[in-house]
Amino acid sequence: MKLIILQSNLKNGLETVGRATADNNNLPILKNILIKTYNNKIKLSATNLELAVTNLISGKIIEEGGITVPFSVLSGIVNNCDSDKINLEVKNNVLNFKTDNYEANIQGLDEEDFPIIPKIENDKNFLSINFDIFKEALLKVLPAIQISDIRPEISGLLFDFQLTNFKLVGTDSFRLAEKTILEKDFKTNFPRGFKSIIPLKTIQEVVRVVNKEDLNIYIDPNQILFKNDELEIISRLIDGYYPDYEAIIPKELDSECSLNRELFSNAVKLVSNFTGKVNDIKIRTKEGKKTVEIYSANQYFGENNYLIPTKIKGDDFEISYNWRYLLEGLKNFNSEELIFSVNGDAKPTLIKSAGDSSYFYLLMPIKS
Repeated sequence: MKLIILQSNLKNGLETVGRATADNNNLPILKNILIKTYNNKIKLSATNLELAVTNLISGKIIEEGGITVPFSVLSGIVNNCDSDKINLEVKNNVLNFKTDNYEANIQGLDEEDFPIIPKIENDKNFLSINFDIFKEALLKVLPAIQISDIRPEISGLLFDFQLTNFKLVGTDSFRLAEKTILEKDFKTNFPRGFKSIIPLKTIQEVVRVVNKEDLNIYIDPNQILFKNDELEIISRLIDGYYPDYEAIIPKELDSECSLNRELFSNAVKLVSNFTGKVNDIKIRTKEGKKTVEIYSANQYFGENNYLIPTKIKGDDFEISYNWRYLLEGLKNFNSEELIFSVNGDAKPTLIKSAGDSSYFYLLMPIKS
């Protein structure tokens, strides 16, 4: 293999695939990336056996071929290289890296030793979506997901596709977020709906590296593929069944109030300065249901409160919440007015937009 490539192209390509490498003592080749010529492009690939990322970059191909080399070594060289043009040549599984004023020989391995990156079984049916729309939806749901060794089925994003819409759902059992993308915002030729659980790291990589306008999504019973002209991200799905979260969405509510999102967020941030180790703040009705009070106290610092005028329907309430979880939910709304609905201190609180039913956030109270 013999190539001439721009430093910026190689740097961007390495940044795209690099996080898919793995530090595995039993299989040290997972620390490597594969560099290979492919259809007049240069293909960079990395995998940790759960996730694989492939990126096609431009360069001048003088001789076809391929090699796998340690990612950390090549990335360190490229990031500190001060030349625009890089010459790469492979001889006897050694990658010669050369510029006008620098040269290195990197010991590599034969490309045949690199793990086979799996192919999606179903490459005919796909969903096509503008990535800006998809990314915005993902960012509303991702904060609610946390890795769980005890309950691996909630360690990822639920992808609930129903032909005329699809829902993205995330939960860590303390909070839950659901975003619905409507039919007008995507195209598909899937014949029927499906539900799949996508690992958190996979979705984080999609958000991090995809930057093209359109993204095609392919799925089979075990894998999911995100693809555009230059990039492929293929990942295993999480086995198991996602919890029946719809059963905990409140159908009847004891109390409901309308709050200005910015005012509410600022109040939570301000009052949180006096919270203790459990990050708890209290939200309670005041002054004949005309005001909501955000309150926190700490035996070492003191106490503080913030009053927000509102109209409250239903019963008075006083409920404690983790302020960080509450604030993360508030950040994901775009509208000025939020509906804050409670159903006692033992059932989840429902937060939604006054003018957009496509997104809601559930938050469990902290038991007093």
